[in-house]
Amino acid sequence: MVHSLSKLPDRLLVFTGAGMSAESGVDTFRTPGGIWERYRVEDVATPEAWERDPIGVTEFYNMRREQLVNRAAPHVGHRVLAALEDHCEVDLITQNVDDLHERAGSRGVLHLHGELRRVRSAGPSGISKVLEGHEVQSSHRCPDGFRWRPDVVWFGEPVPNWEIAERKAQDAQALLVIGTSLRVYPAASIVQVVPEDCSLLVVDPEQPENFFGTRVLQLPASEGLKQLWKTWLPHQPLP
Repeated sequence: MVHSLSKLPDRLLVFTGAGMSAESGVDTFRTPGGIWERYRVEDVATPEAWERDPIGVTEFYNMRREQLVNRAAPHVGHRVLAALEDHCEVDLITQNVDDLHERAGSRGVLHLHGELRRVRSAGPSGISKVLEGHEVQSSHRCPDGFRWRPDVVWFGEPVPNWEIAERKAQDAQALLVIGTSLRVYPAASIVQVVPEDCSLLVVDPEQPENFFGTRVLQLPASEGLKQLWKTWLPHQPLP
């Protein structure tokens, strides 16, 4: 595998994780002080939790949506990724359930773990919709009479978009990984399915586990992407 992205490639596959959203004020899960230190996975992020306490799970996701809708905004790193689409072919895959990439202008974002702003029927139809505002009331029902559940992938559930992501990775010319520990599977295995000659660069304050020797810009997402923009497009103003 080639470990260099010294110039902007013609085609760029971008893979983002929680570190991309953290600078926008979105609570992350695994960092110190993160969500999993305040809530148990088993209580809010599994099908069993939903069956046991749908009202409690609904309130948890209402809280997360309120933060996203009212207190989070895209940062310069999100804007850089969106602006790169004017200069090369960009495929963007994210582990994040927020809509910050879309709000910054990125098109065709593939969400591996679902979308926080969407809800879907807990019944067999699986119909889904974008939620207006941030709150689902416990009395709300979908047209087929079932509760609206968050349209996110919970622990123990399959990742429906993984096969699409895998196909994109298998055809990648260059892969830019931003803000992820590469510890959540199957998503983290994306770096294992890219071609041998695929260029790889990681932007993260820490060296990801098991990828020593890979070129890493040990910077927060916004700073790393600003640096890459200035390297790749030195005569273009920062978005």
